[in-house]
Amino acid sequence: MTDPDSFAALLTPEGQALLDALHDYDPADELATATRLRRDHPAALVSAALGQARLRQRAAAKFGADARRMYFTPNGVEQSTRTAVAGHRAARLAALGVRSVADLCAGIGGDALALARAGIRVLAVDRDPLACAAARANAEALGLAELIEVRCADVTGTDTAGYDAVFVDPARRTKARGGRIFDPEAYSPPLSWAIGAARTAPYAALKIAPGVPHEALPADAETEWISDGGDVKEAVLWFGPGGVRPGGRRATLLPAGDSLLGADLPDPEPGPVGDWLYEPDGAVIRAHLVADVARQVGGRLIDPTIAYVTADALTPTPYATAYAITDVLPFHVKKLRALLREREVGVAVIKKRGSAVEPEELRRKLKLSGRNTCTVFLTRVAGAPAMLLGHPAHAQVTPGR
Repeated sequence: MTDPDSFAALLTPEGQALLDALHDYDPADELATATRLRRDHPAALVSAALGQARLRQRAAAKFGADARRMYFTPNGVEQSTRTAVAGHRAARLAALGVRSVADLCAGIGGDALALARAGIRVLAVDRDPLACAAARANAEALGLAELIEVRCADVTGTDTAGYDAVFVDPARRTKARGGRIFDPEAYSPPLSWAIGAARTAPYAALKIAPGVPHEALPADAETEWISDGGDVKEAVLWFGPGGVRPGGRRATLLPAGDSLLGADLPDPEPGPVGDWLYEPDGAVIRAHLVADVARQVGGRLIDPTIAYVTADALTPTPYATAYAITDVLPFHVKKLRALLREREVGVAVIKKRGSAVEPEELRRKLKLSGRNTCTVFLTRVAGAPAMLLGHPAHAQVTPGR
């Protein structure tokens, strides 16, 4: 399915019947399925339906059960925001009092759907006719068409006057190879254009890559890094007169929704490894808020260049995973193998930060067997290669060495 005509055919009664028949098809049986369906349906329509069924299966990770009713393009699956993240952003805009949004670079309408579900009226603009067709179909399929107007146009020529907010999600992949773009000025449209558009609206949210250099962040925006299930998904530049802190850095962790706004703290002094080690969430690290977590738990860094926090007592925090540390040793493979064998460790979760050792290569050398588990941290302590052994805080262990 690569053109609007093929897509339109999917919206006919015959196309809908084909899609219904393919809800649970196995891609491994695609040849047999295609051969069977082509006996009663045009080959082009069967190909379009099979393509859409594959995209729906891929999109389920982002859109959940809604994916079975939605319509996608290959780029739409890759670049659209997952439902949990889009819902968080829509809820924040609604809490700011936003009731109408110009969604620029709307794609297949993932964010527009979340905004409409939050009760916000949306103008969804994209220059790709196929993406616009999918966005319209999605609004209809999910019963949100009354709140979403889809316009196929160049976003740079769109008049956003009269809308409470602007949301921009620039393309961040190259068309040639589908690779990610790391230079914000190579986004389509460039980040500088998106920032200019944001400053013309009462409120604005700009979706950017989470690895954006901090020096590229505008001083009049709050930047929020968002993780979902522990994986960092995106960063958002927020502009507005209230509920937004210019220059602020925020880490938000989904699905719980815990949100940490930085206090501009200096890095804590490093010190010896205590009984507990804290591994900050990726959004916390990207937002440079490790110092804020260290203050929360009364901790210190294990090394000036490593984002691990250590403390002598356990203080629960949603912004980091805590581990009870049983051993702190200089890195030595034979010593580690002997120690794990002695403790009958058959499963080792190997984590690394600041180490050149590859976890899978180390795992092969350890030749583990046994009934127990252990977490191994390959890192640096006071500048020296080290290995820390322990268990998650919820495990039944007694810390101390």
